[in-house]
Amino acid sequence: MSVEITKELLENITSYIEASNDAALVAYFEEIHHADIAEILDDLSFDDAVYIIKLLDSEKTSEVLMDLDDDVREKILRNLSAKEIAEEIEELDTDDAADIIGELPEDRQEAVMSQIEDEEHVKEIEELLSYDEDTAGSLMAKELVKVNENWTVLKCVREMRTQAEEVTRVHSIYVVDDSGKLKGRLSLKDLLITSTKTAISEVYIPKVDYVNANDDLDEVSNKMRKYDLEAIPVVDDEHVLLGRITIDDMVDVIKEEADKDYQLAAGLVEDVEADDTILELTKARLPWLILGLFGGLGSVFIMEGYEDAMNNYKELFFFTPLIAAMAGNVGVQSSAIIVQGLANDNVKGSLWKRLLKEVGLSLINGVVLGVILIAVAPIMGLETQLSMTVSISMLCVIIVASLIGTFVPIVLEKRGIDPAIATGPFITTSNDIFGIFLFFMIAKSMLVF
Repeated sequence: MSVEITKELLENITSYIEASNDAALVAYFEEIHHADIAEILDDLSFDDAVYIIKLLDSEKTSEVLMDLDDDVREKILRNLSAKEIAEEIEELDTDDAADIIGELPEDRQEAVMSQIEDEEHVKEIEELLSYDEDTAGSLMAKELVKVNENWTVLKCVREMRTQAEEVTRVHSIYVVDDSGKLKGRLSLKDLLITSTKTAISEVYIPKVDYVNANDDLDEVSNKMRKYDLEAIPVVDDEHVLLGRITIDDMVDVIKEEADKDYQLAAGLVEDVEADDTILELTKARLPWLILGLFGGLGSVFIMEGYEDAMNNYKELFFFTPLIAAMAGNVGVQSSAIIVQGLANDNVKGSLWKRLLKEVGLSLINGVVLGVILIAVAPIMGLETQLSMTVSISMLCVIIVASLIGTFVPIVLEKRGIDPAIATGPFITTSNDIFGIFLFFMIAKSMLVF
């Protein structure tokens, strides 16, 4: 059952702990979903959370650990013995078990692994840990249902019953040959309506989407999204079936990547949360703020170089925020669209064609905005020459900003750098500097000072 986490509920649990009323605690948590238990533990004190983890059965707490906040889970694991962690690991699927083990220091990893009684489970966890982070192999689970193409339907059903006991959820039935190579998938409907003496090779579906264990998780995500898959098999270079990736694990990866990209776009260089310490938040925010400071100083130096313009045309000073804002906004818009396209694998074709398209779009937007500015100039009491200067400057700034916002994310992505960094202060600061520089360069040539 689901529960609403209230202050009264937390106080009741705390009172049970203080009274050492273990029976009441066990009875209370017995019917509660592990995700709700994790939320409760996140809100309790650290000592109370550890108390409950040690009290409840590993079959339940193993799932709870996976749903805990990363920082809370890390602290709890530090306070559990190697044997206690091993008991939790034995209840988890291989992918979740590998995640838990991977969070431990190397010395503790060895101690925990030595306490796991199931040797096959240990080998599978070690295999998953051997893959590079952010690859399909690191995310896959070894638990799946597979059948041999040479089996009869009757033998297939018997084997599936045995295998399914180890699989939490059966998304697909995979067909392999005698070498373990993936051949296709099996339809449950075909299995039910086919004679029990029929060979699987006569009824399986040879077309099956798959990924290589070394494929990047972005490729996995795009393939699962494109073909609307709940699970996808993972093979090695010899096409041997190794495991599967399910949609729930992929959703977690997508969420983590979205959070990371959002923070990069906001100018945070590290993964932080609202309740992190002041030092952690400062370390995440300060680098980009320093960049912004130097960017602002750069703009000041540029403006100082055009002191004569300020003396002769003081109105130019009042338009610098407008030019800087337009440059920053256009740059962020362009980069955001490109970053989204790169993430969804929709940015294809020639870079020059894309840049040419941005120039065309910028010309239309710049002309429309320039016309609006010229139209309202008389109301503001501006001279025609000055309003034309600002409008043309704004047009040029919009074109340059859109080109930078398009070009930079693509270059970063080709060099293996997360392009999401281009949607934040990096683009805003650089376009502010270029925008002000272009503004005064154009003003100098048109107003002749």
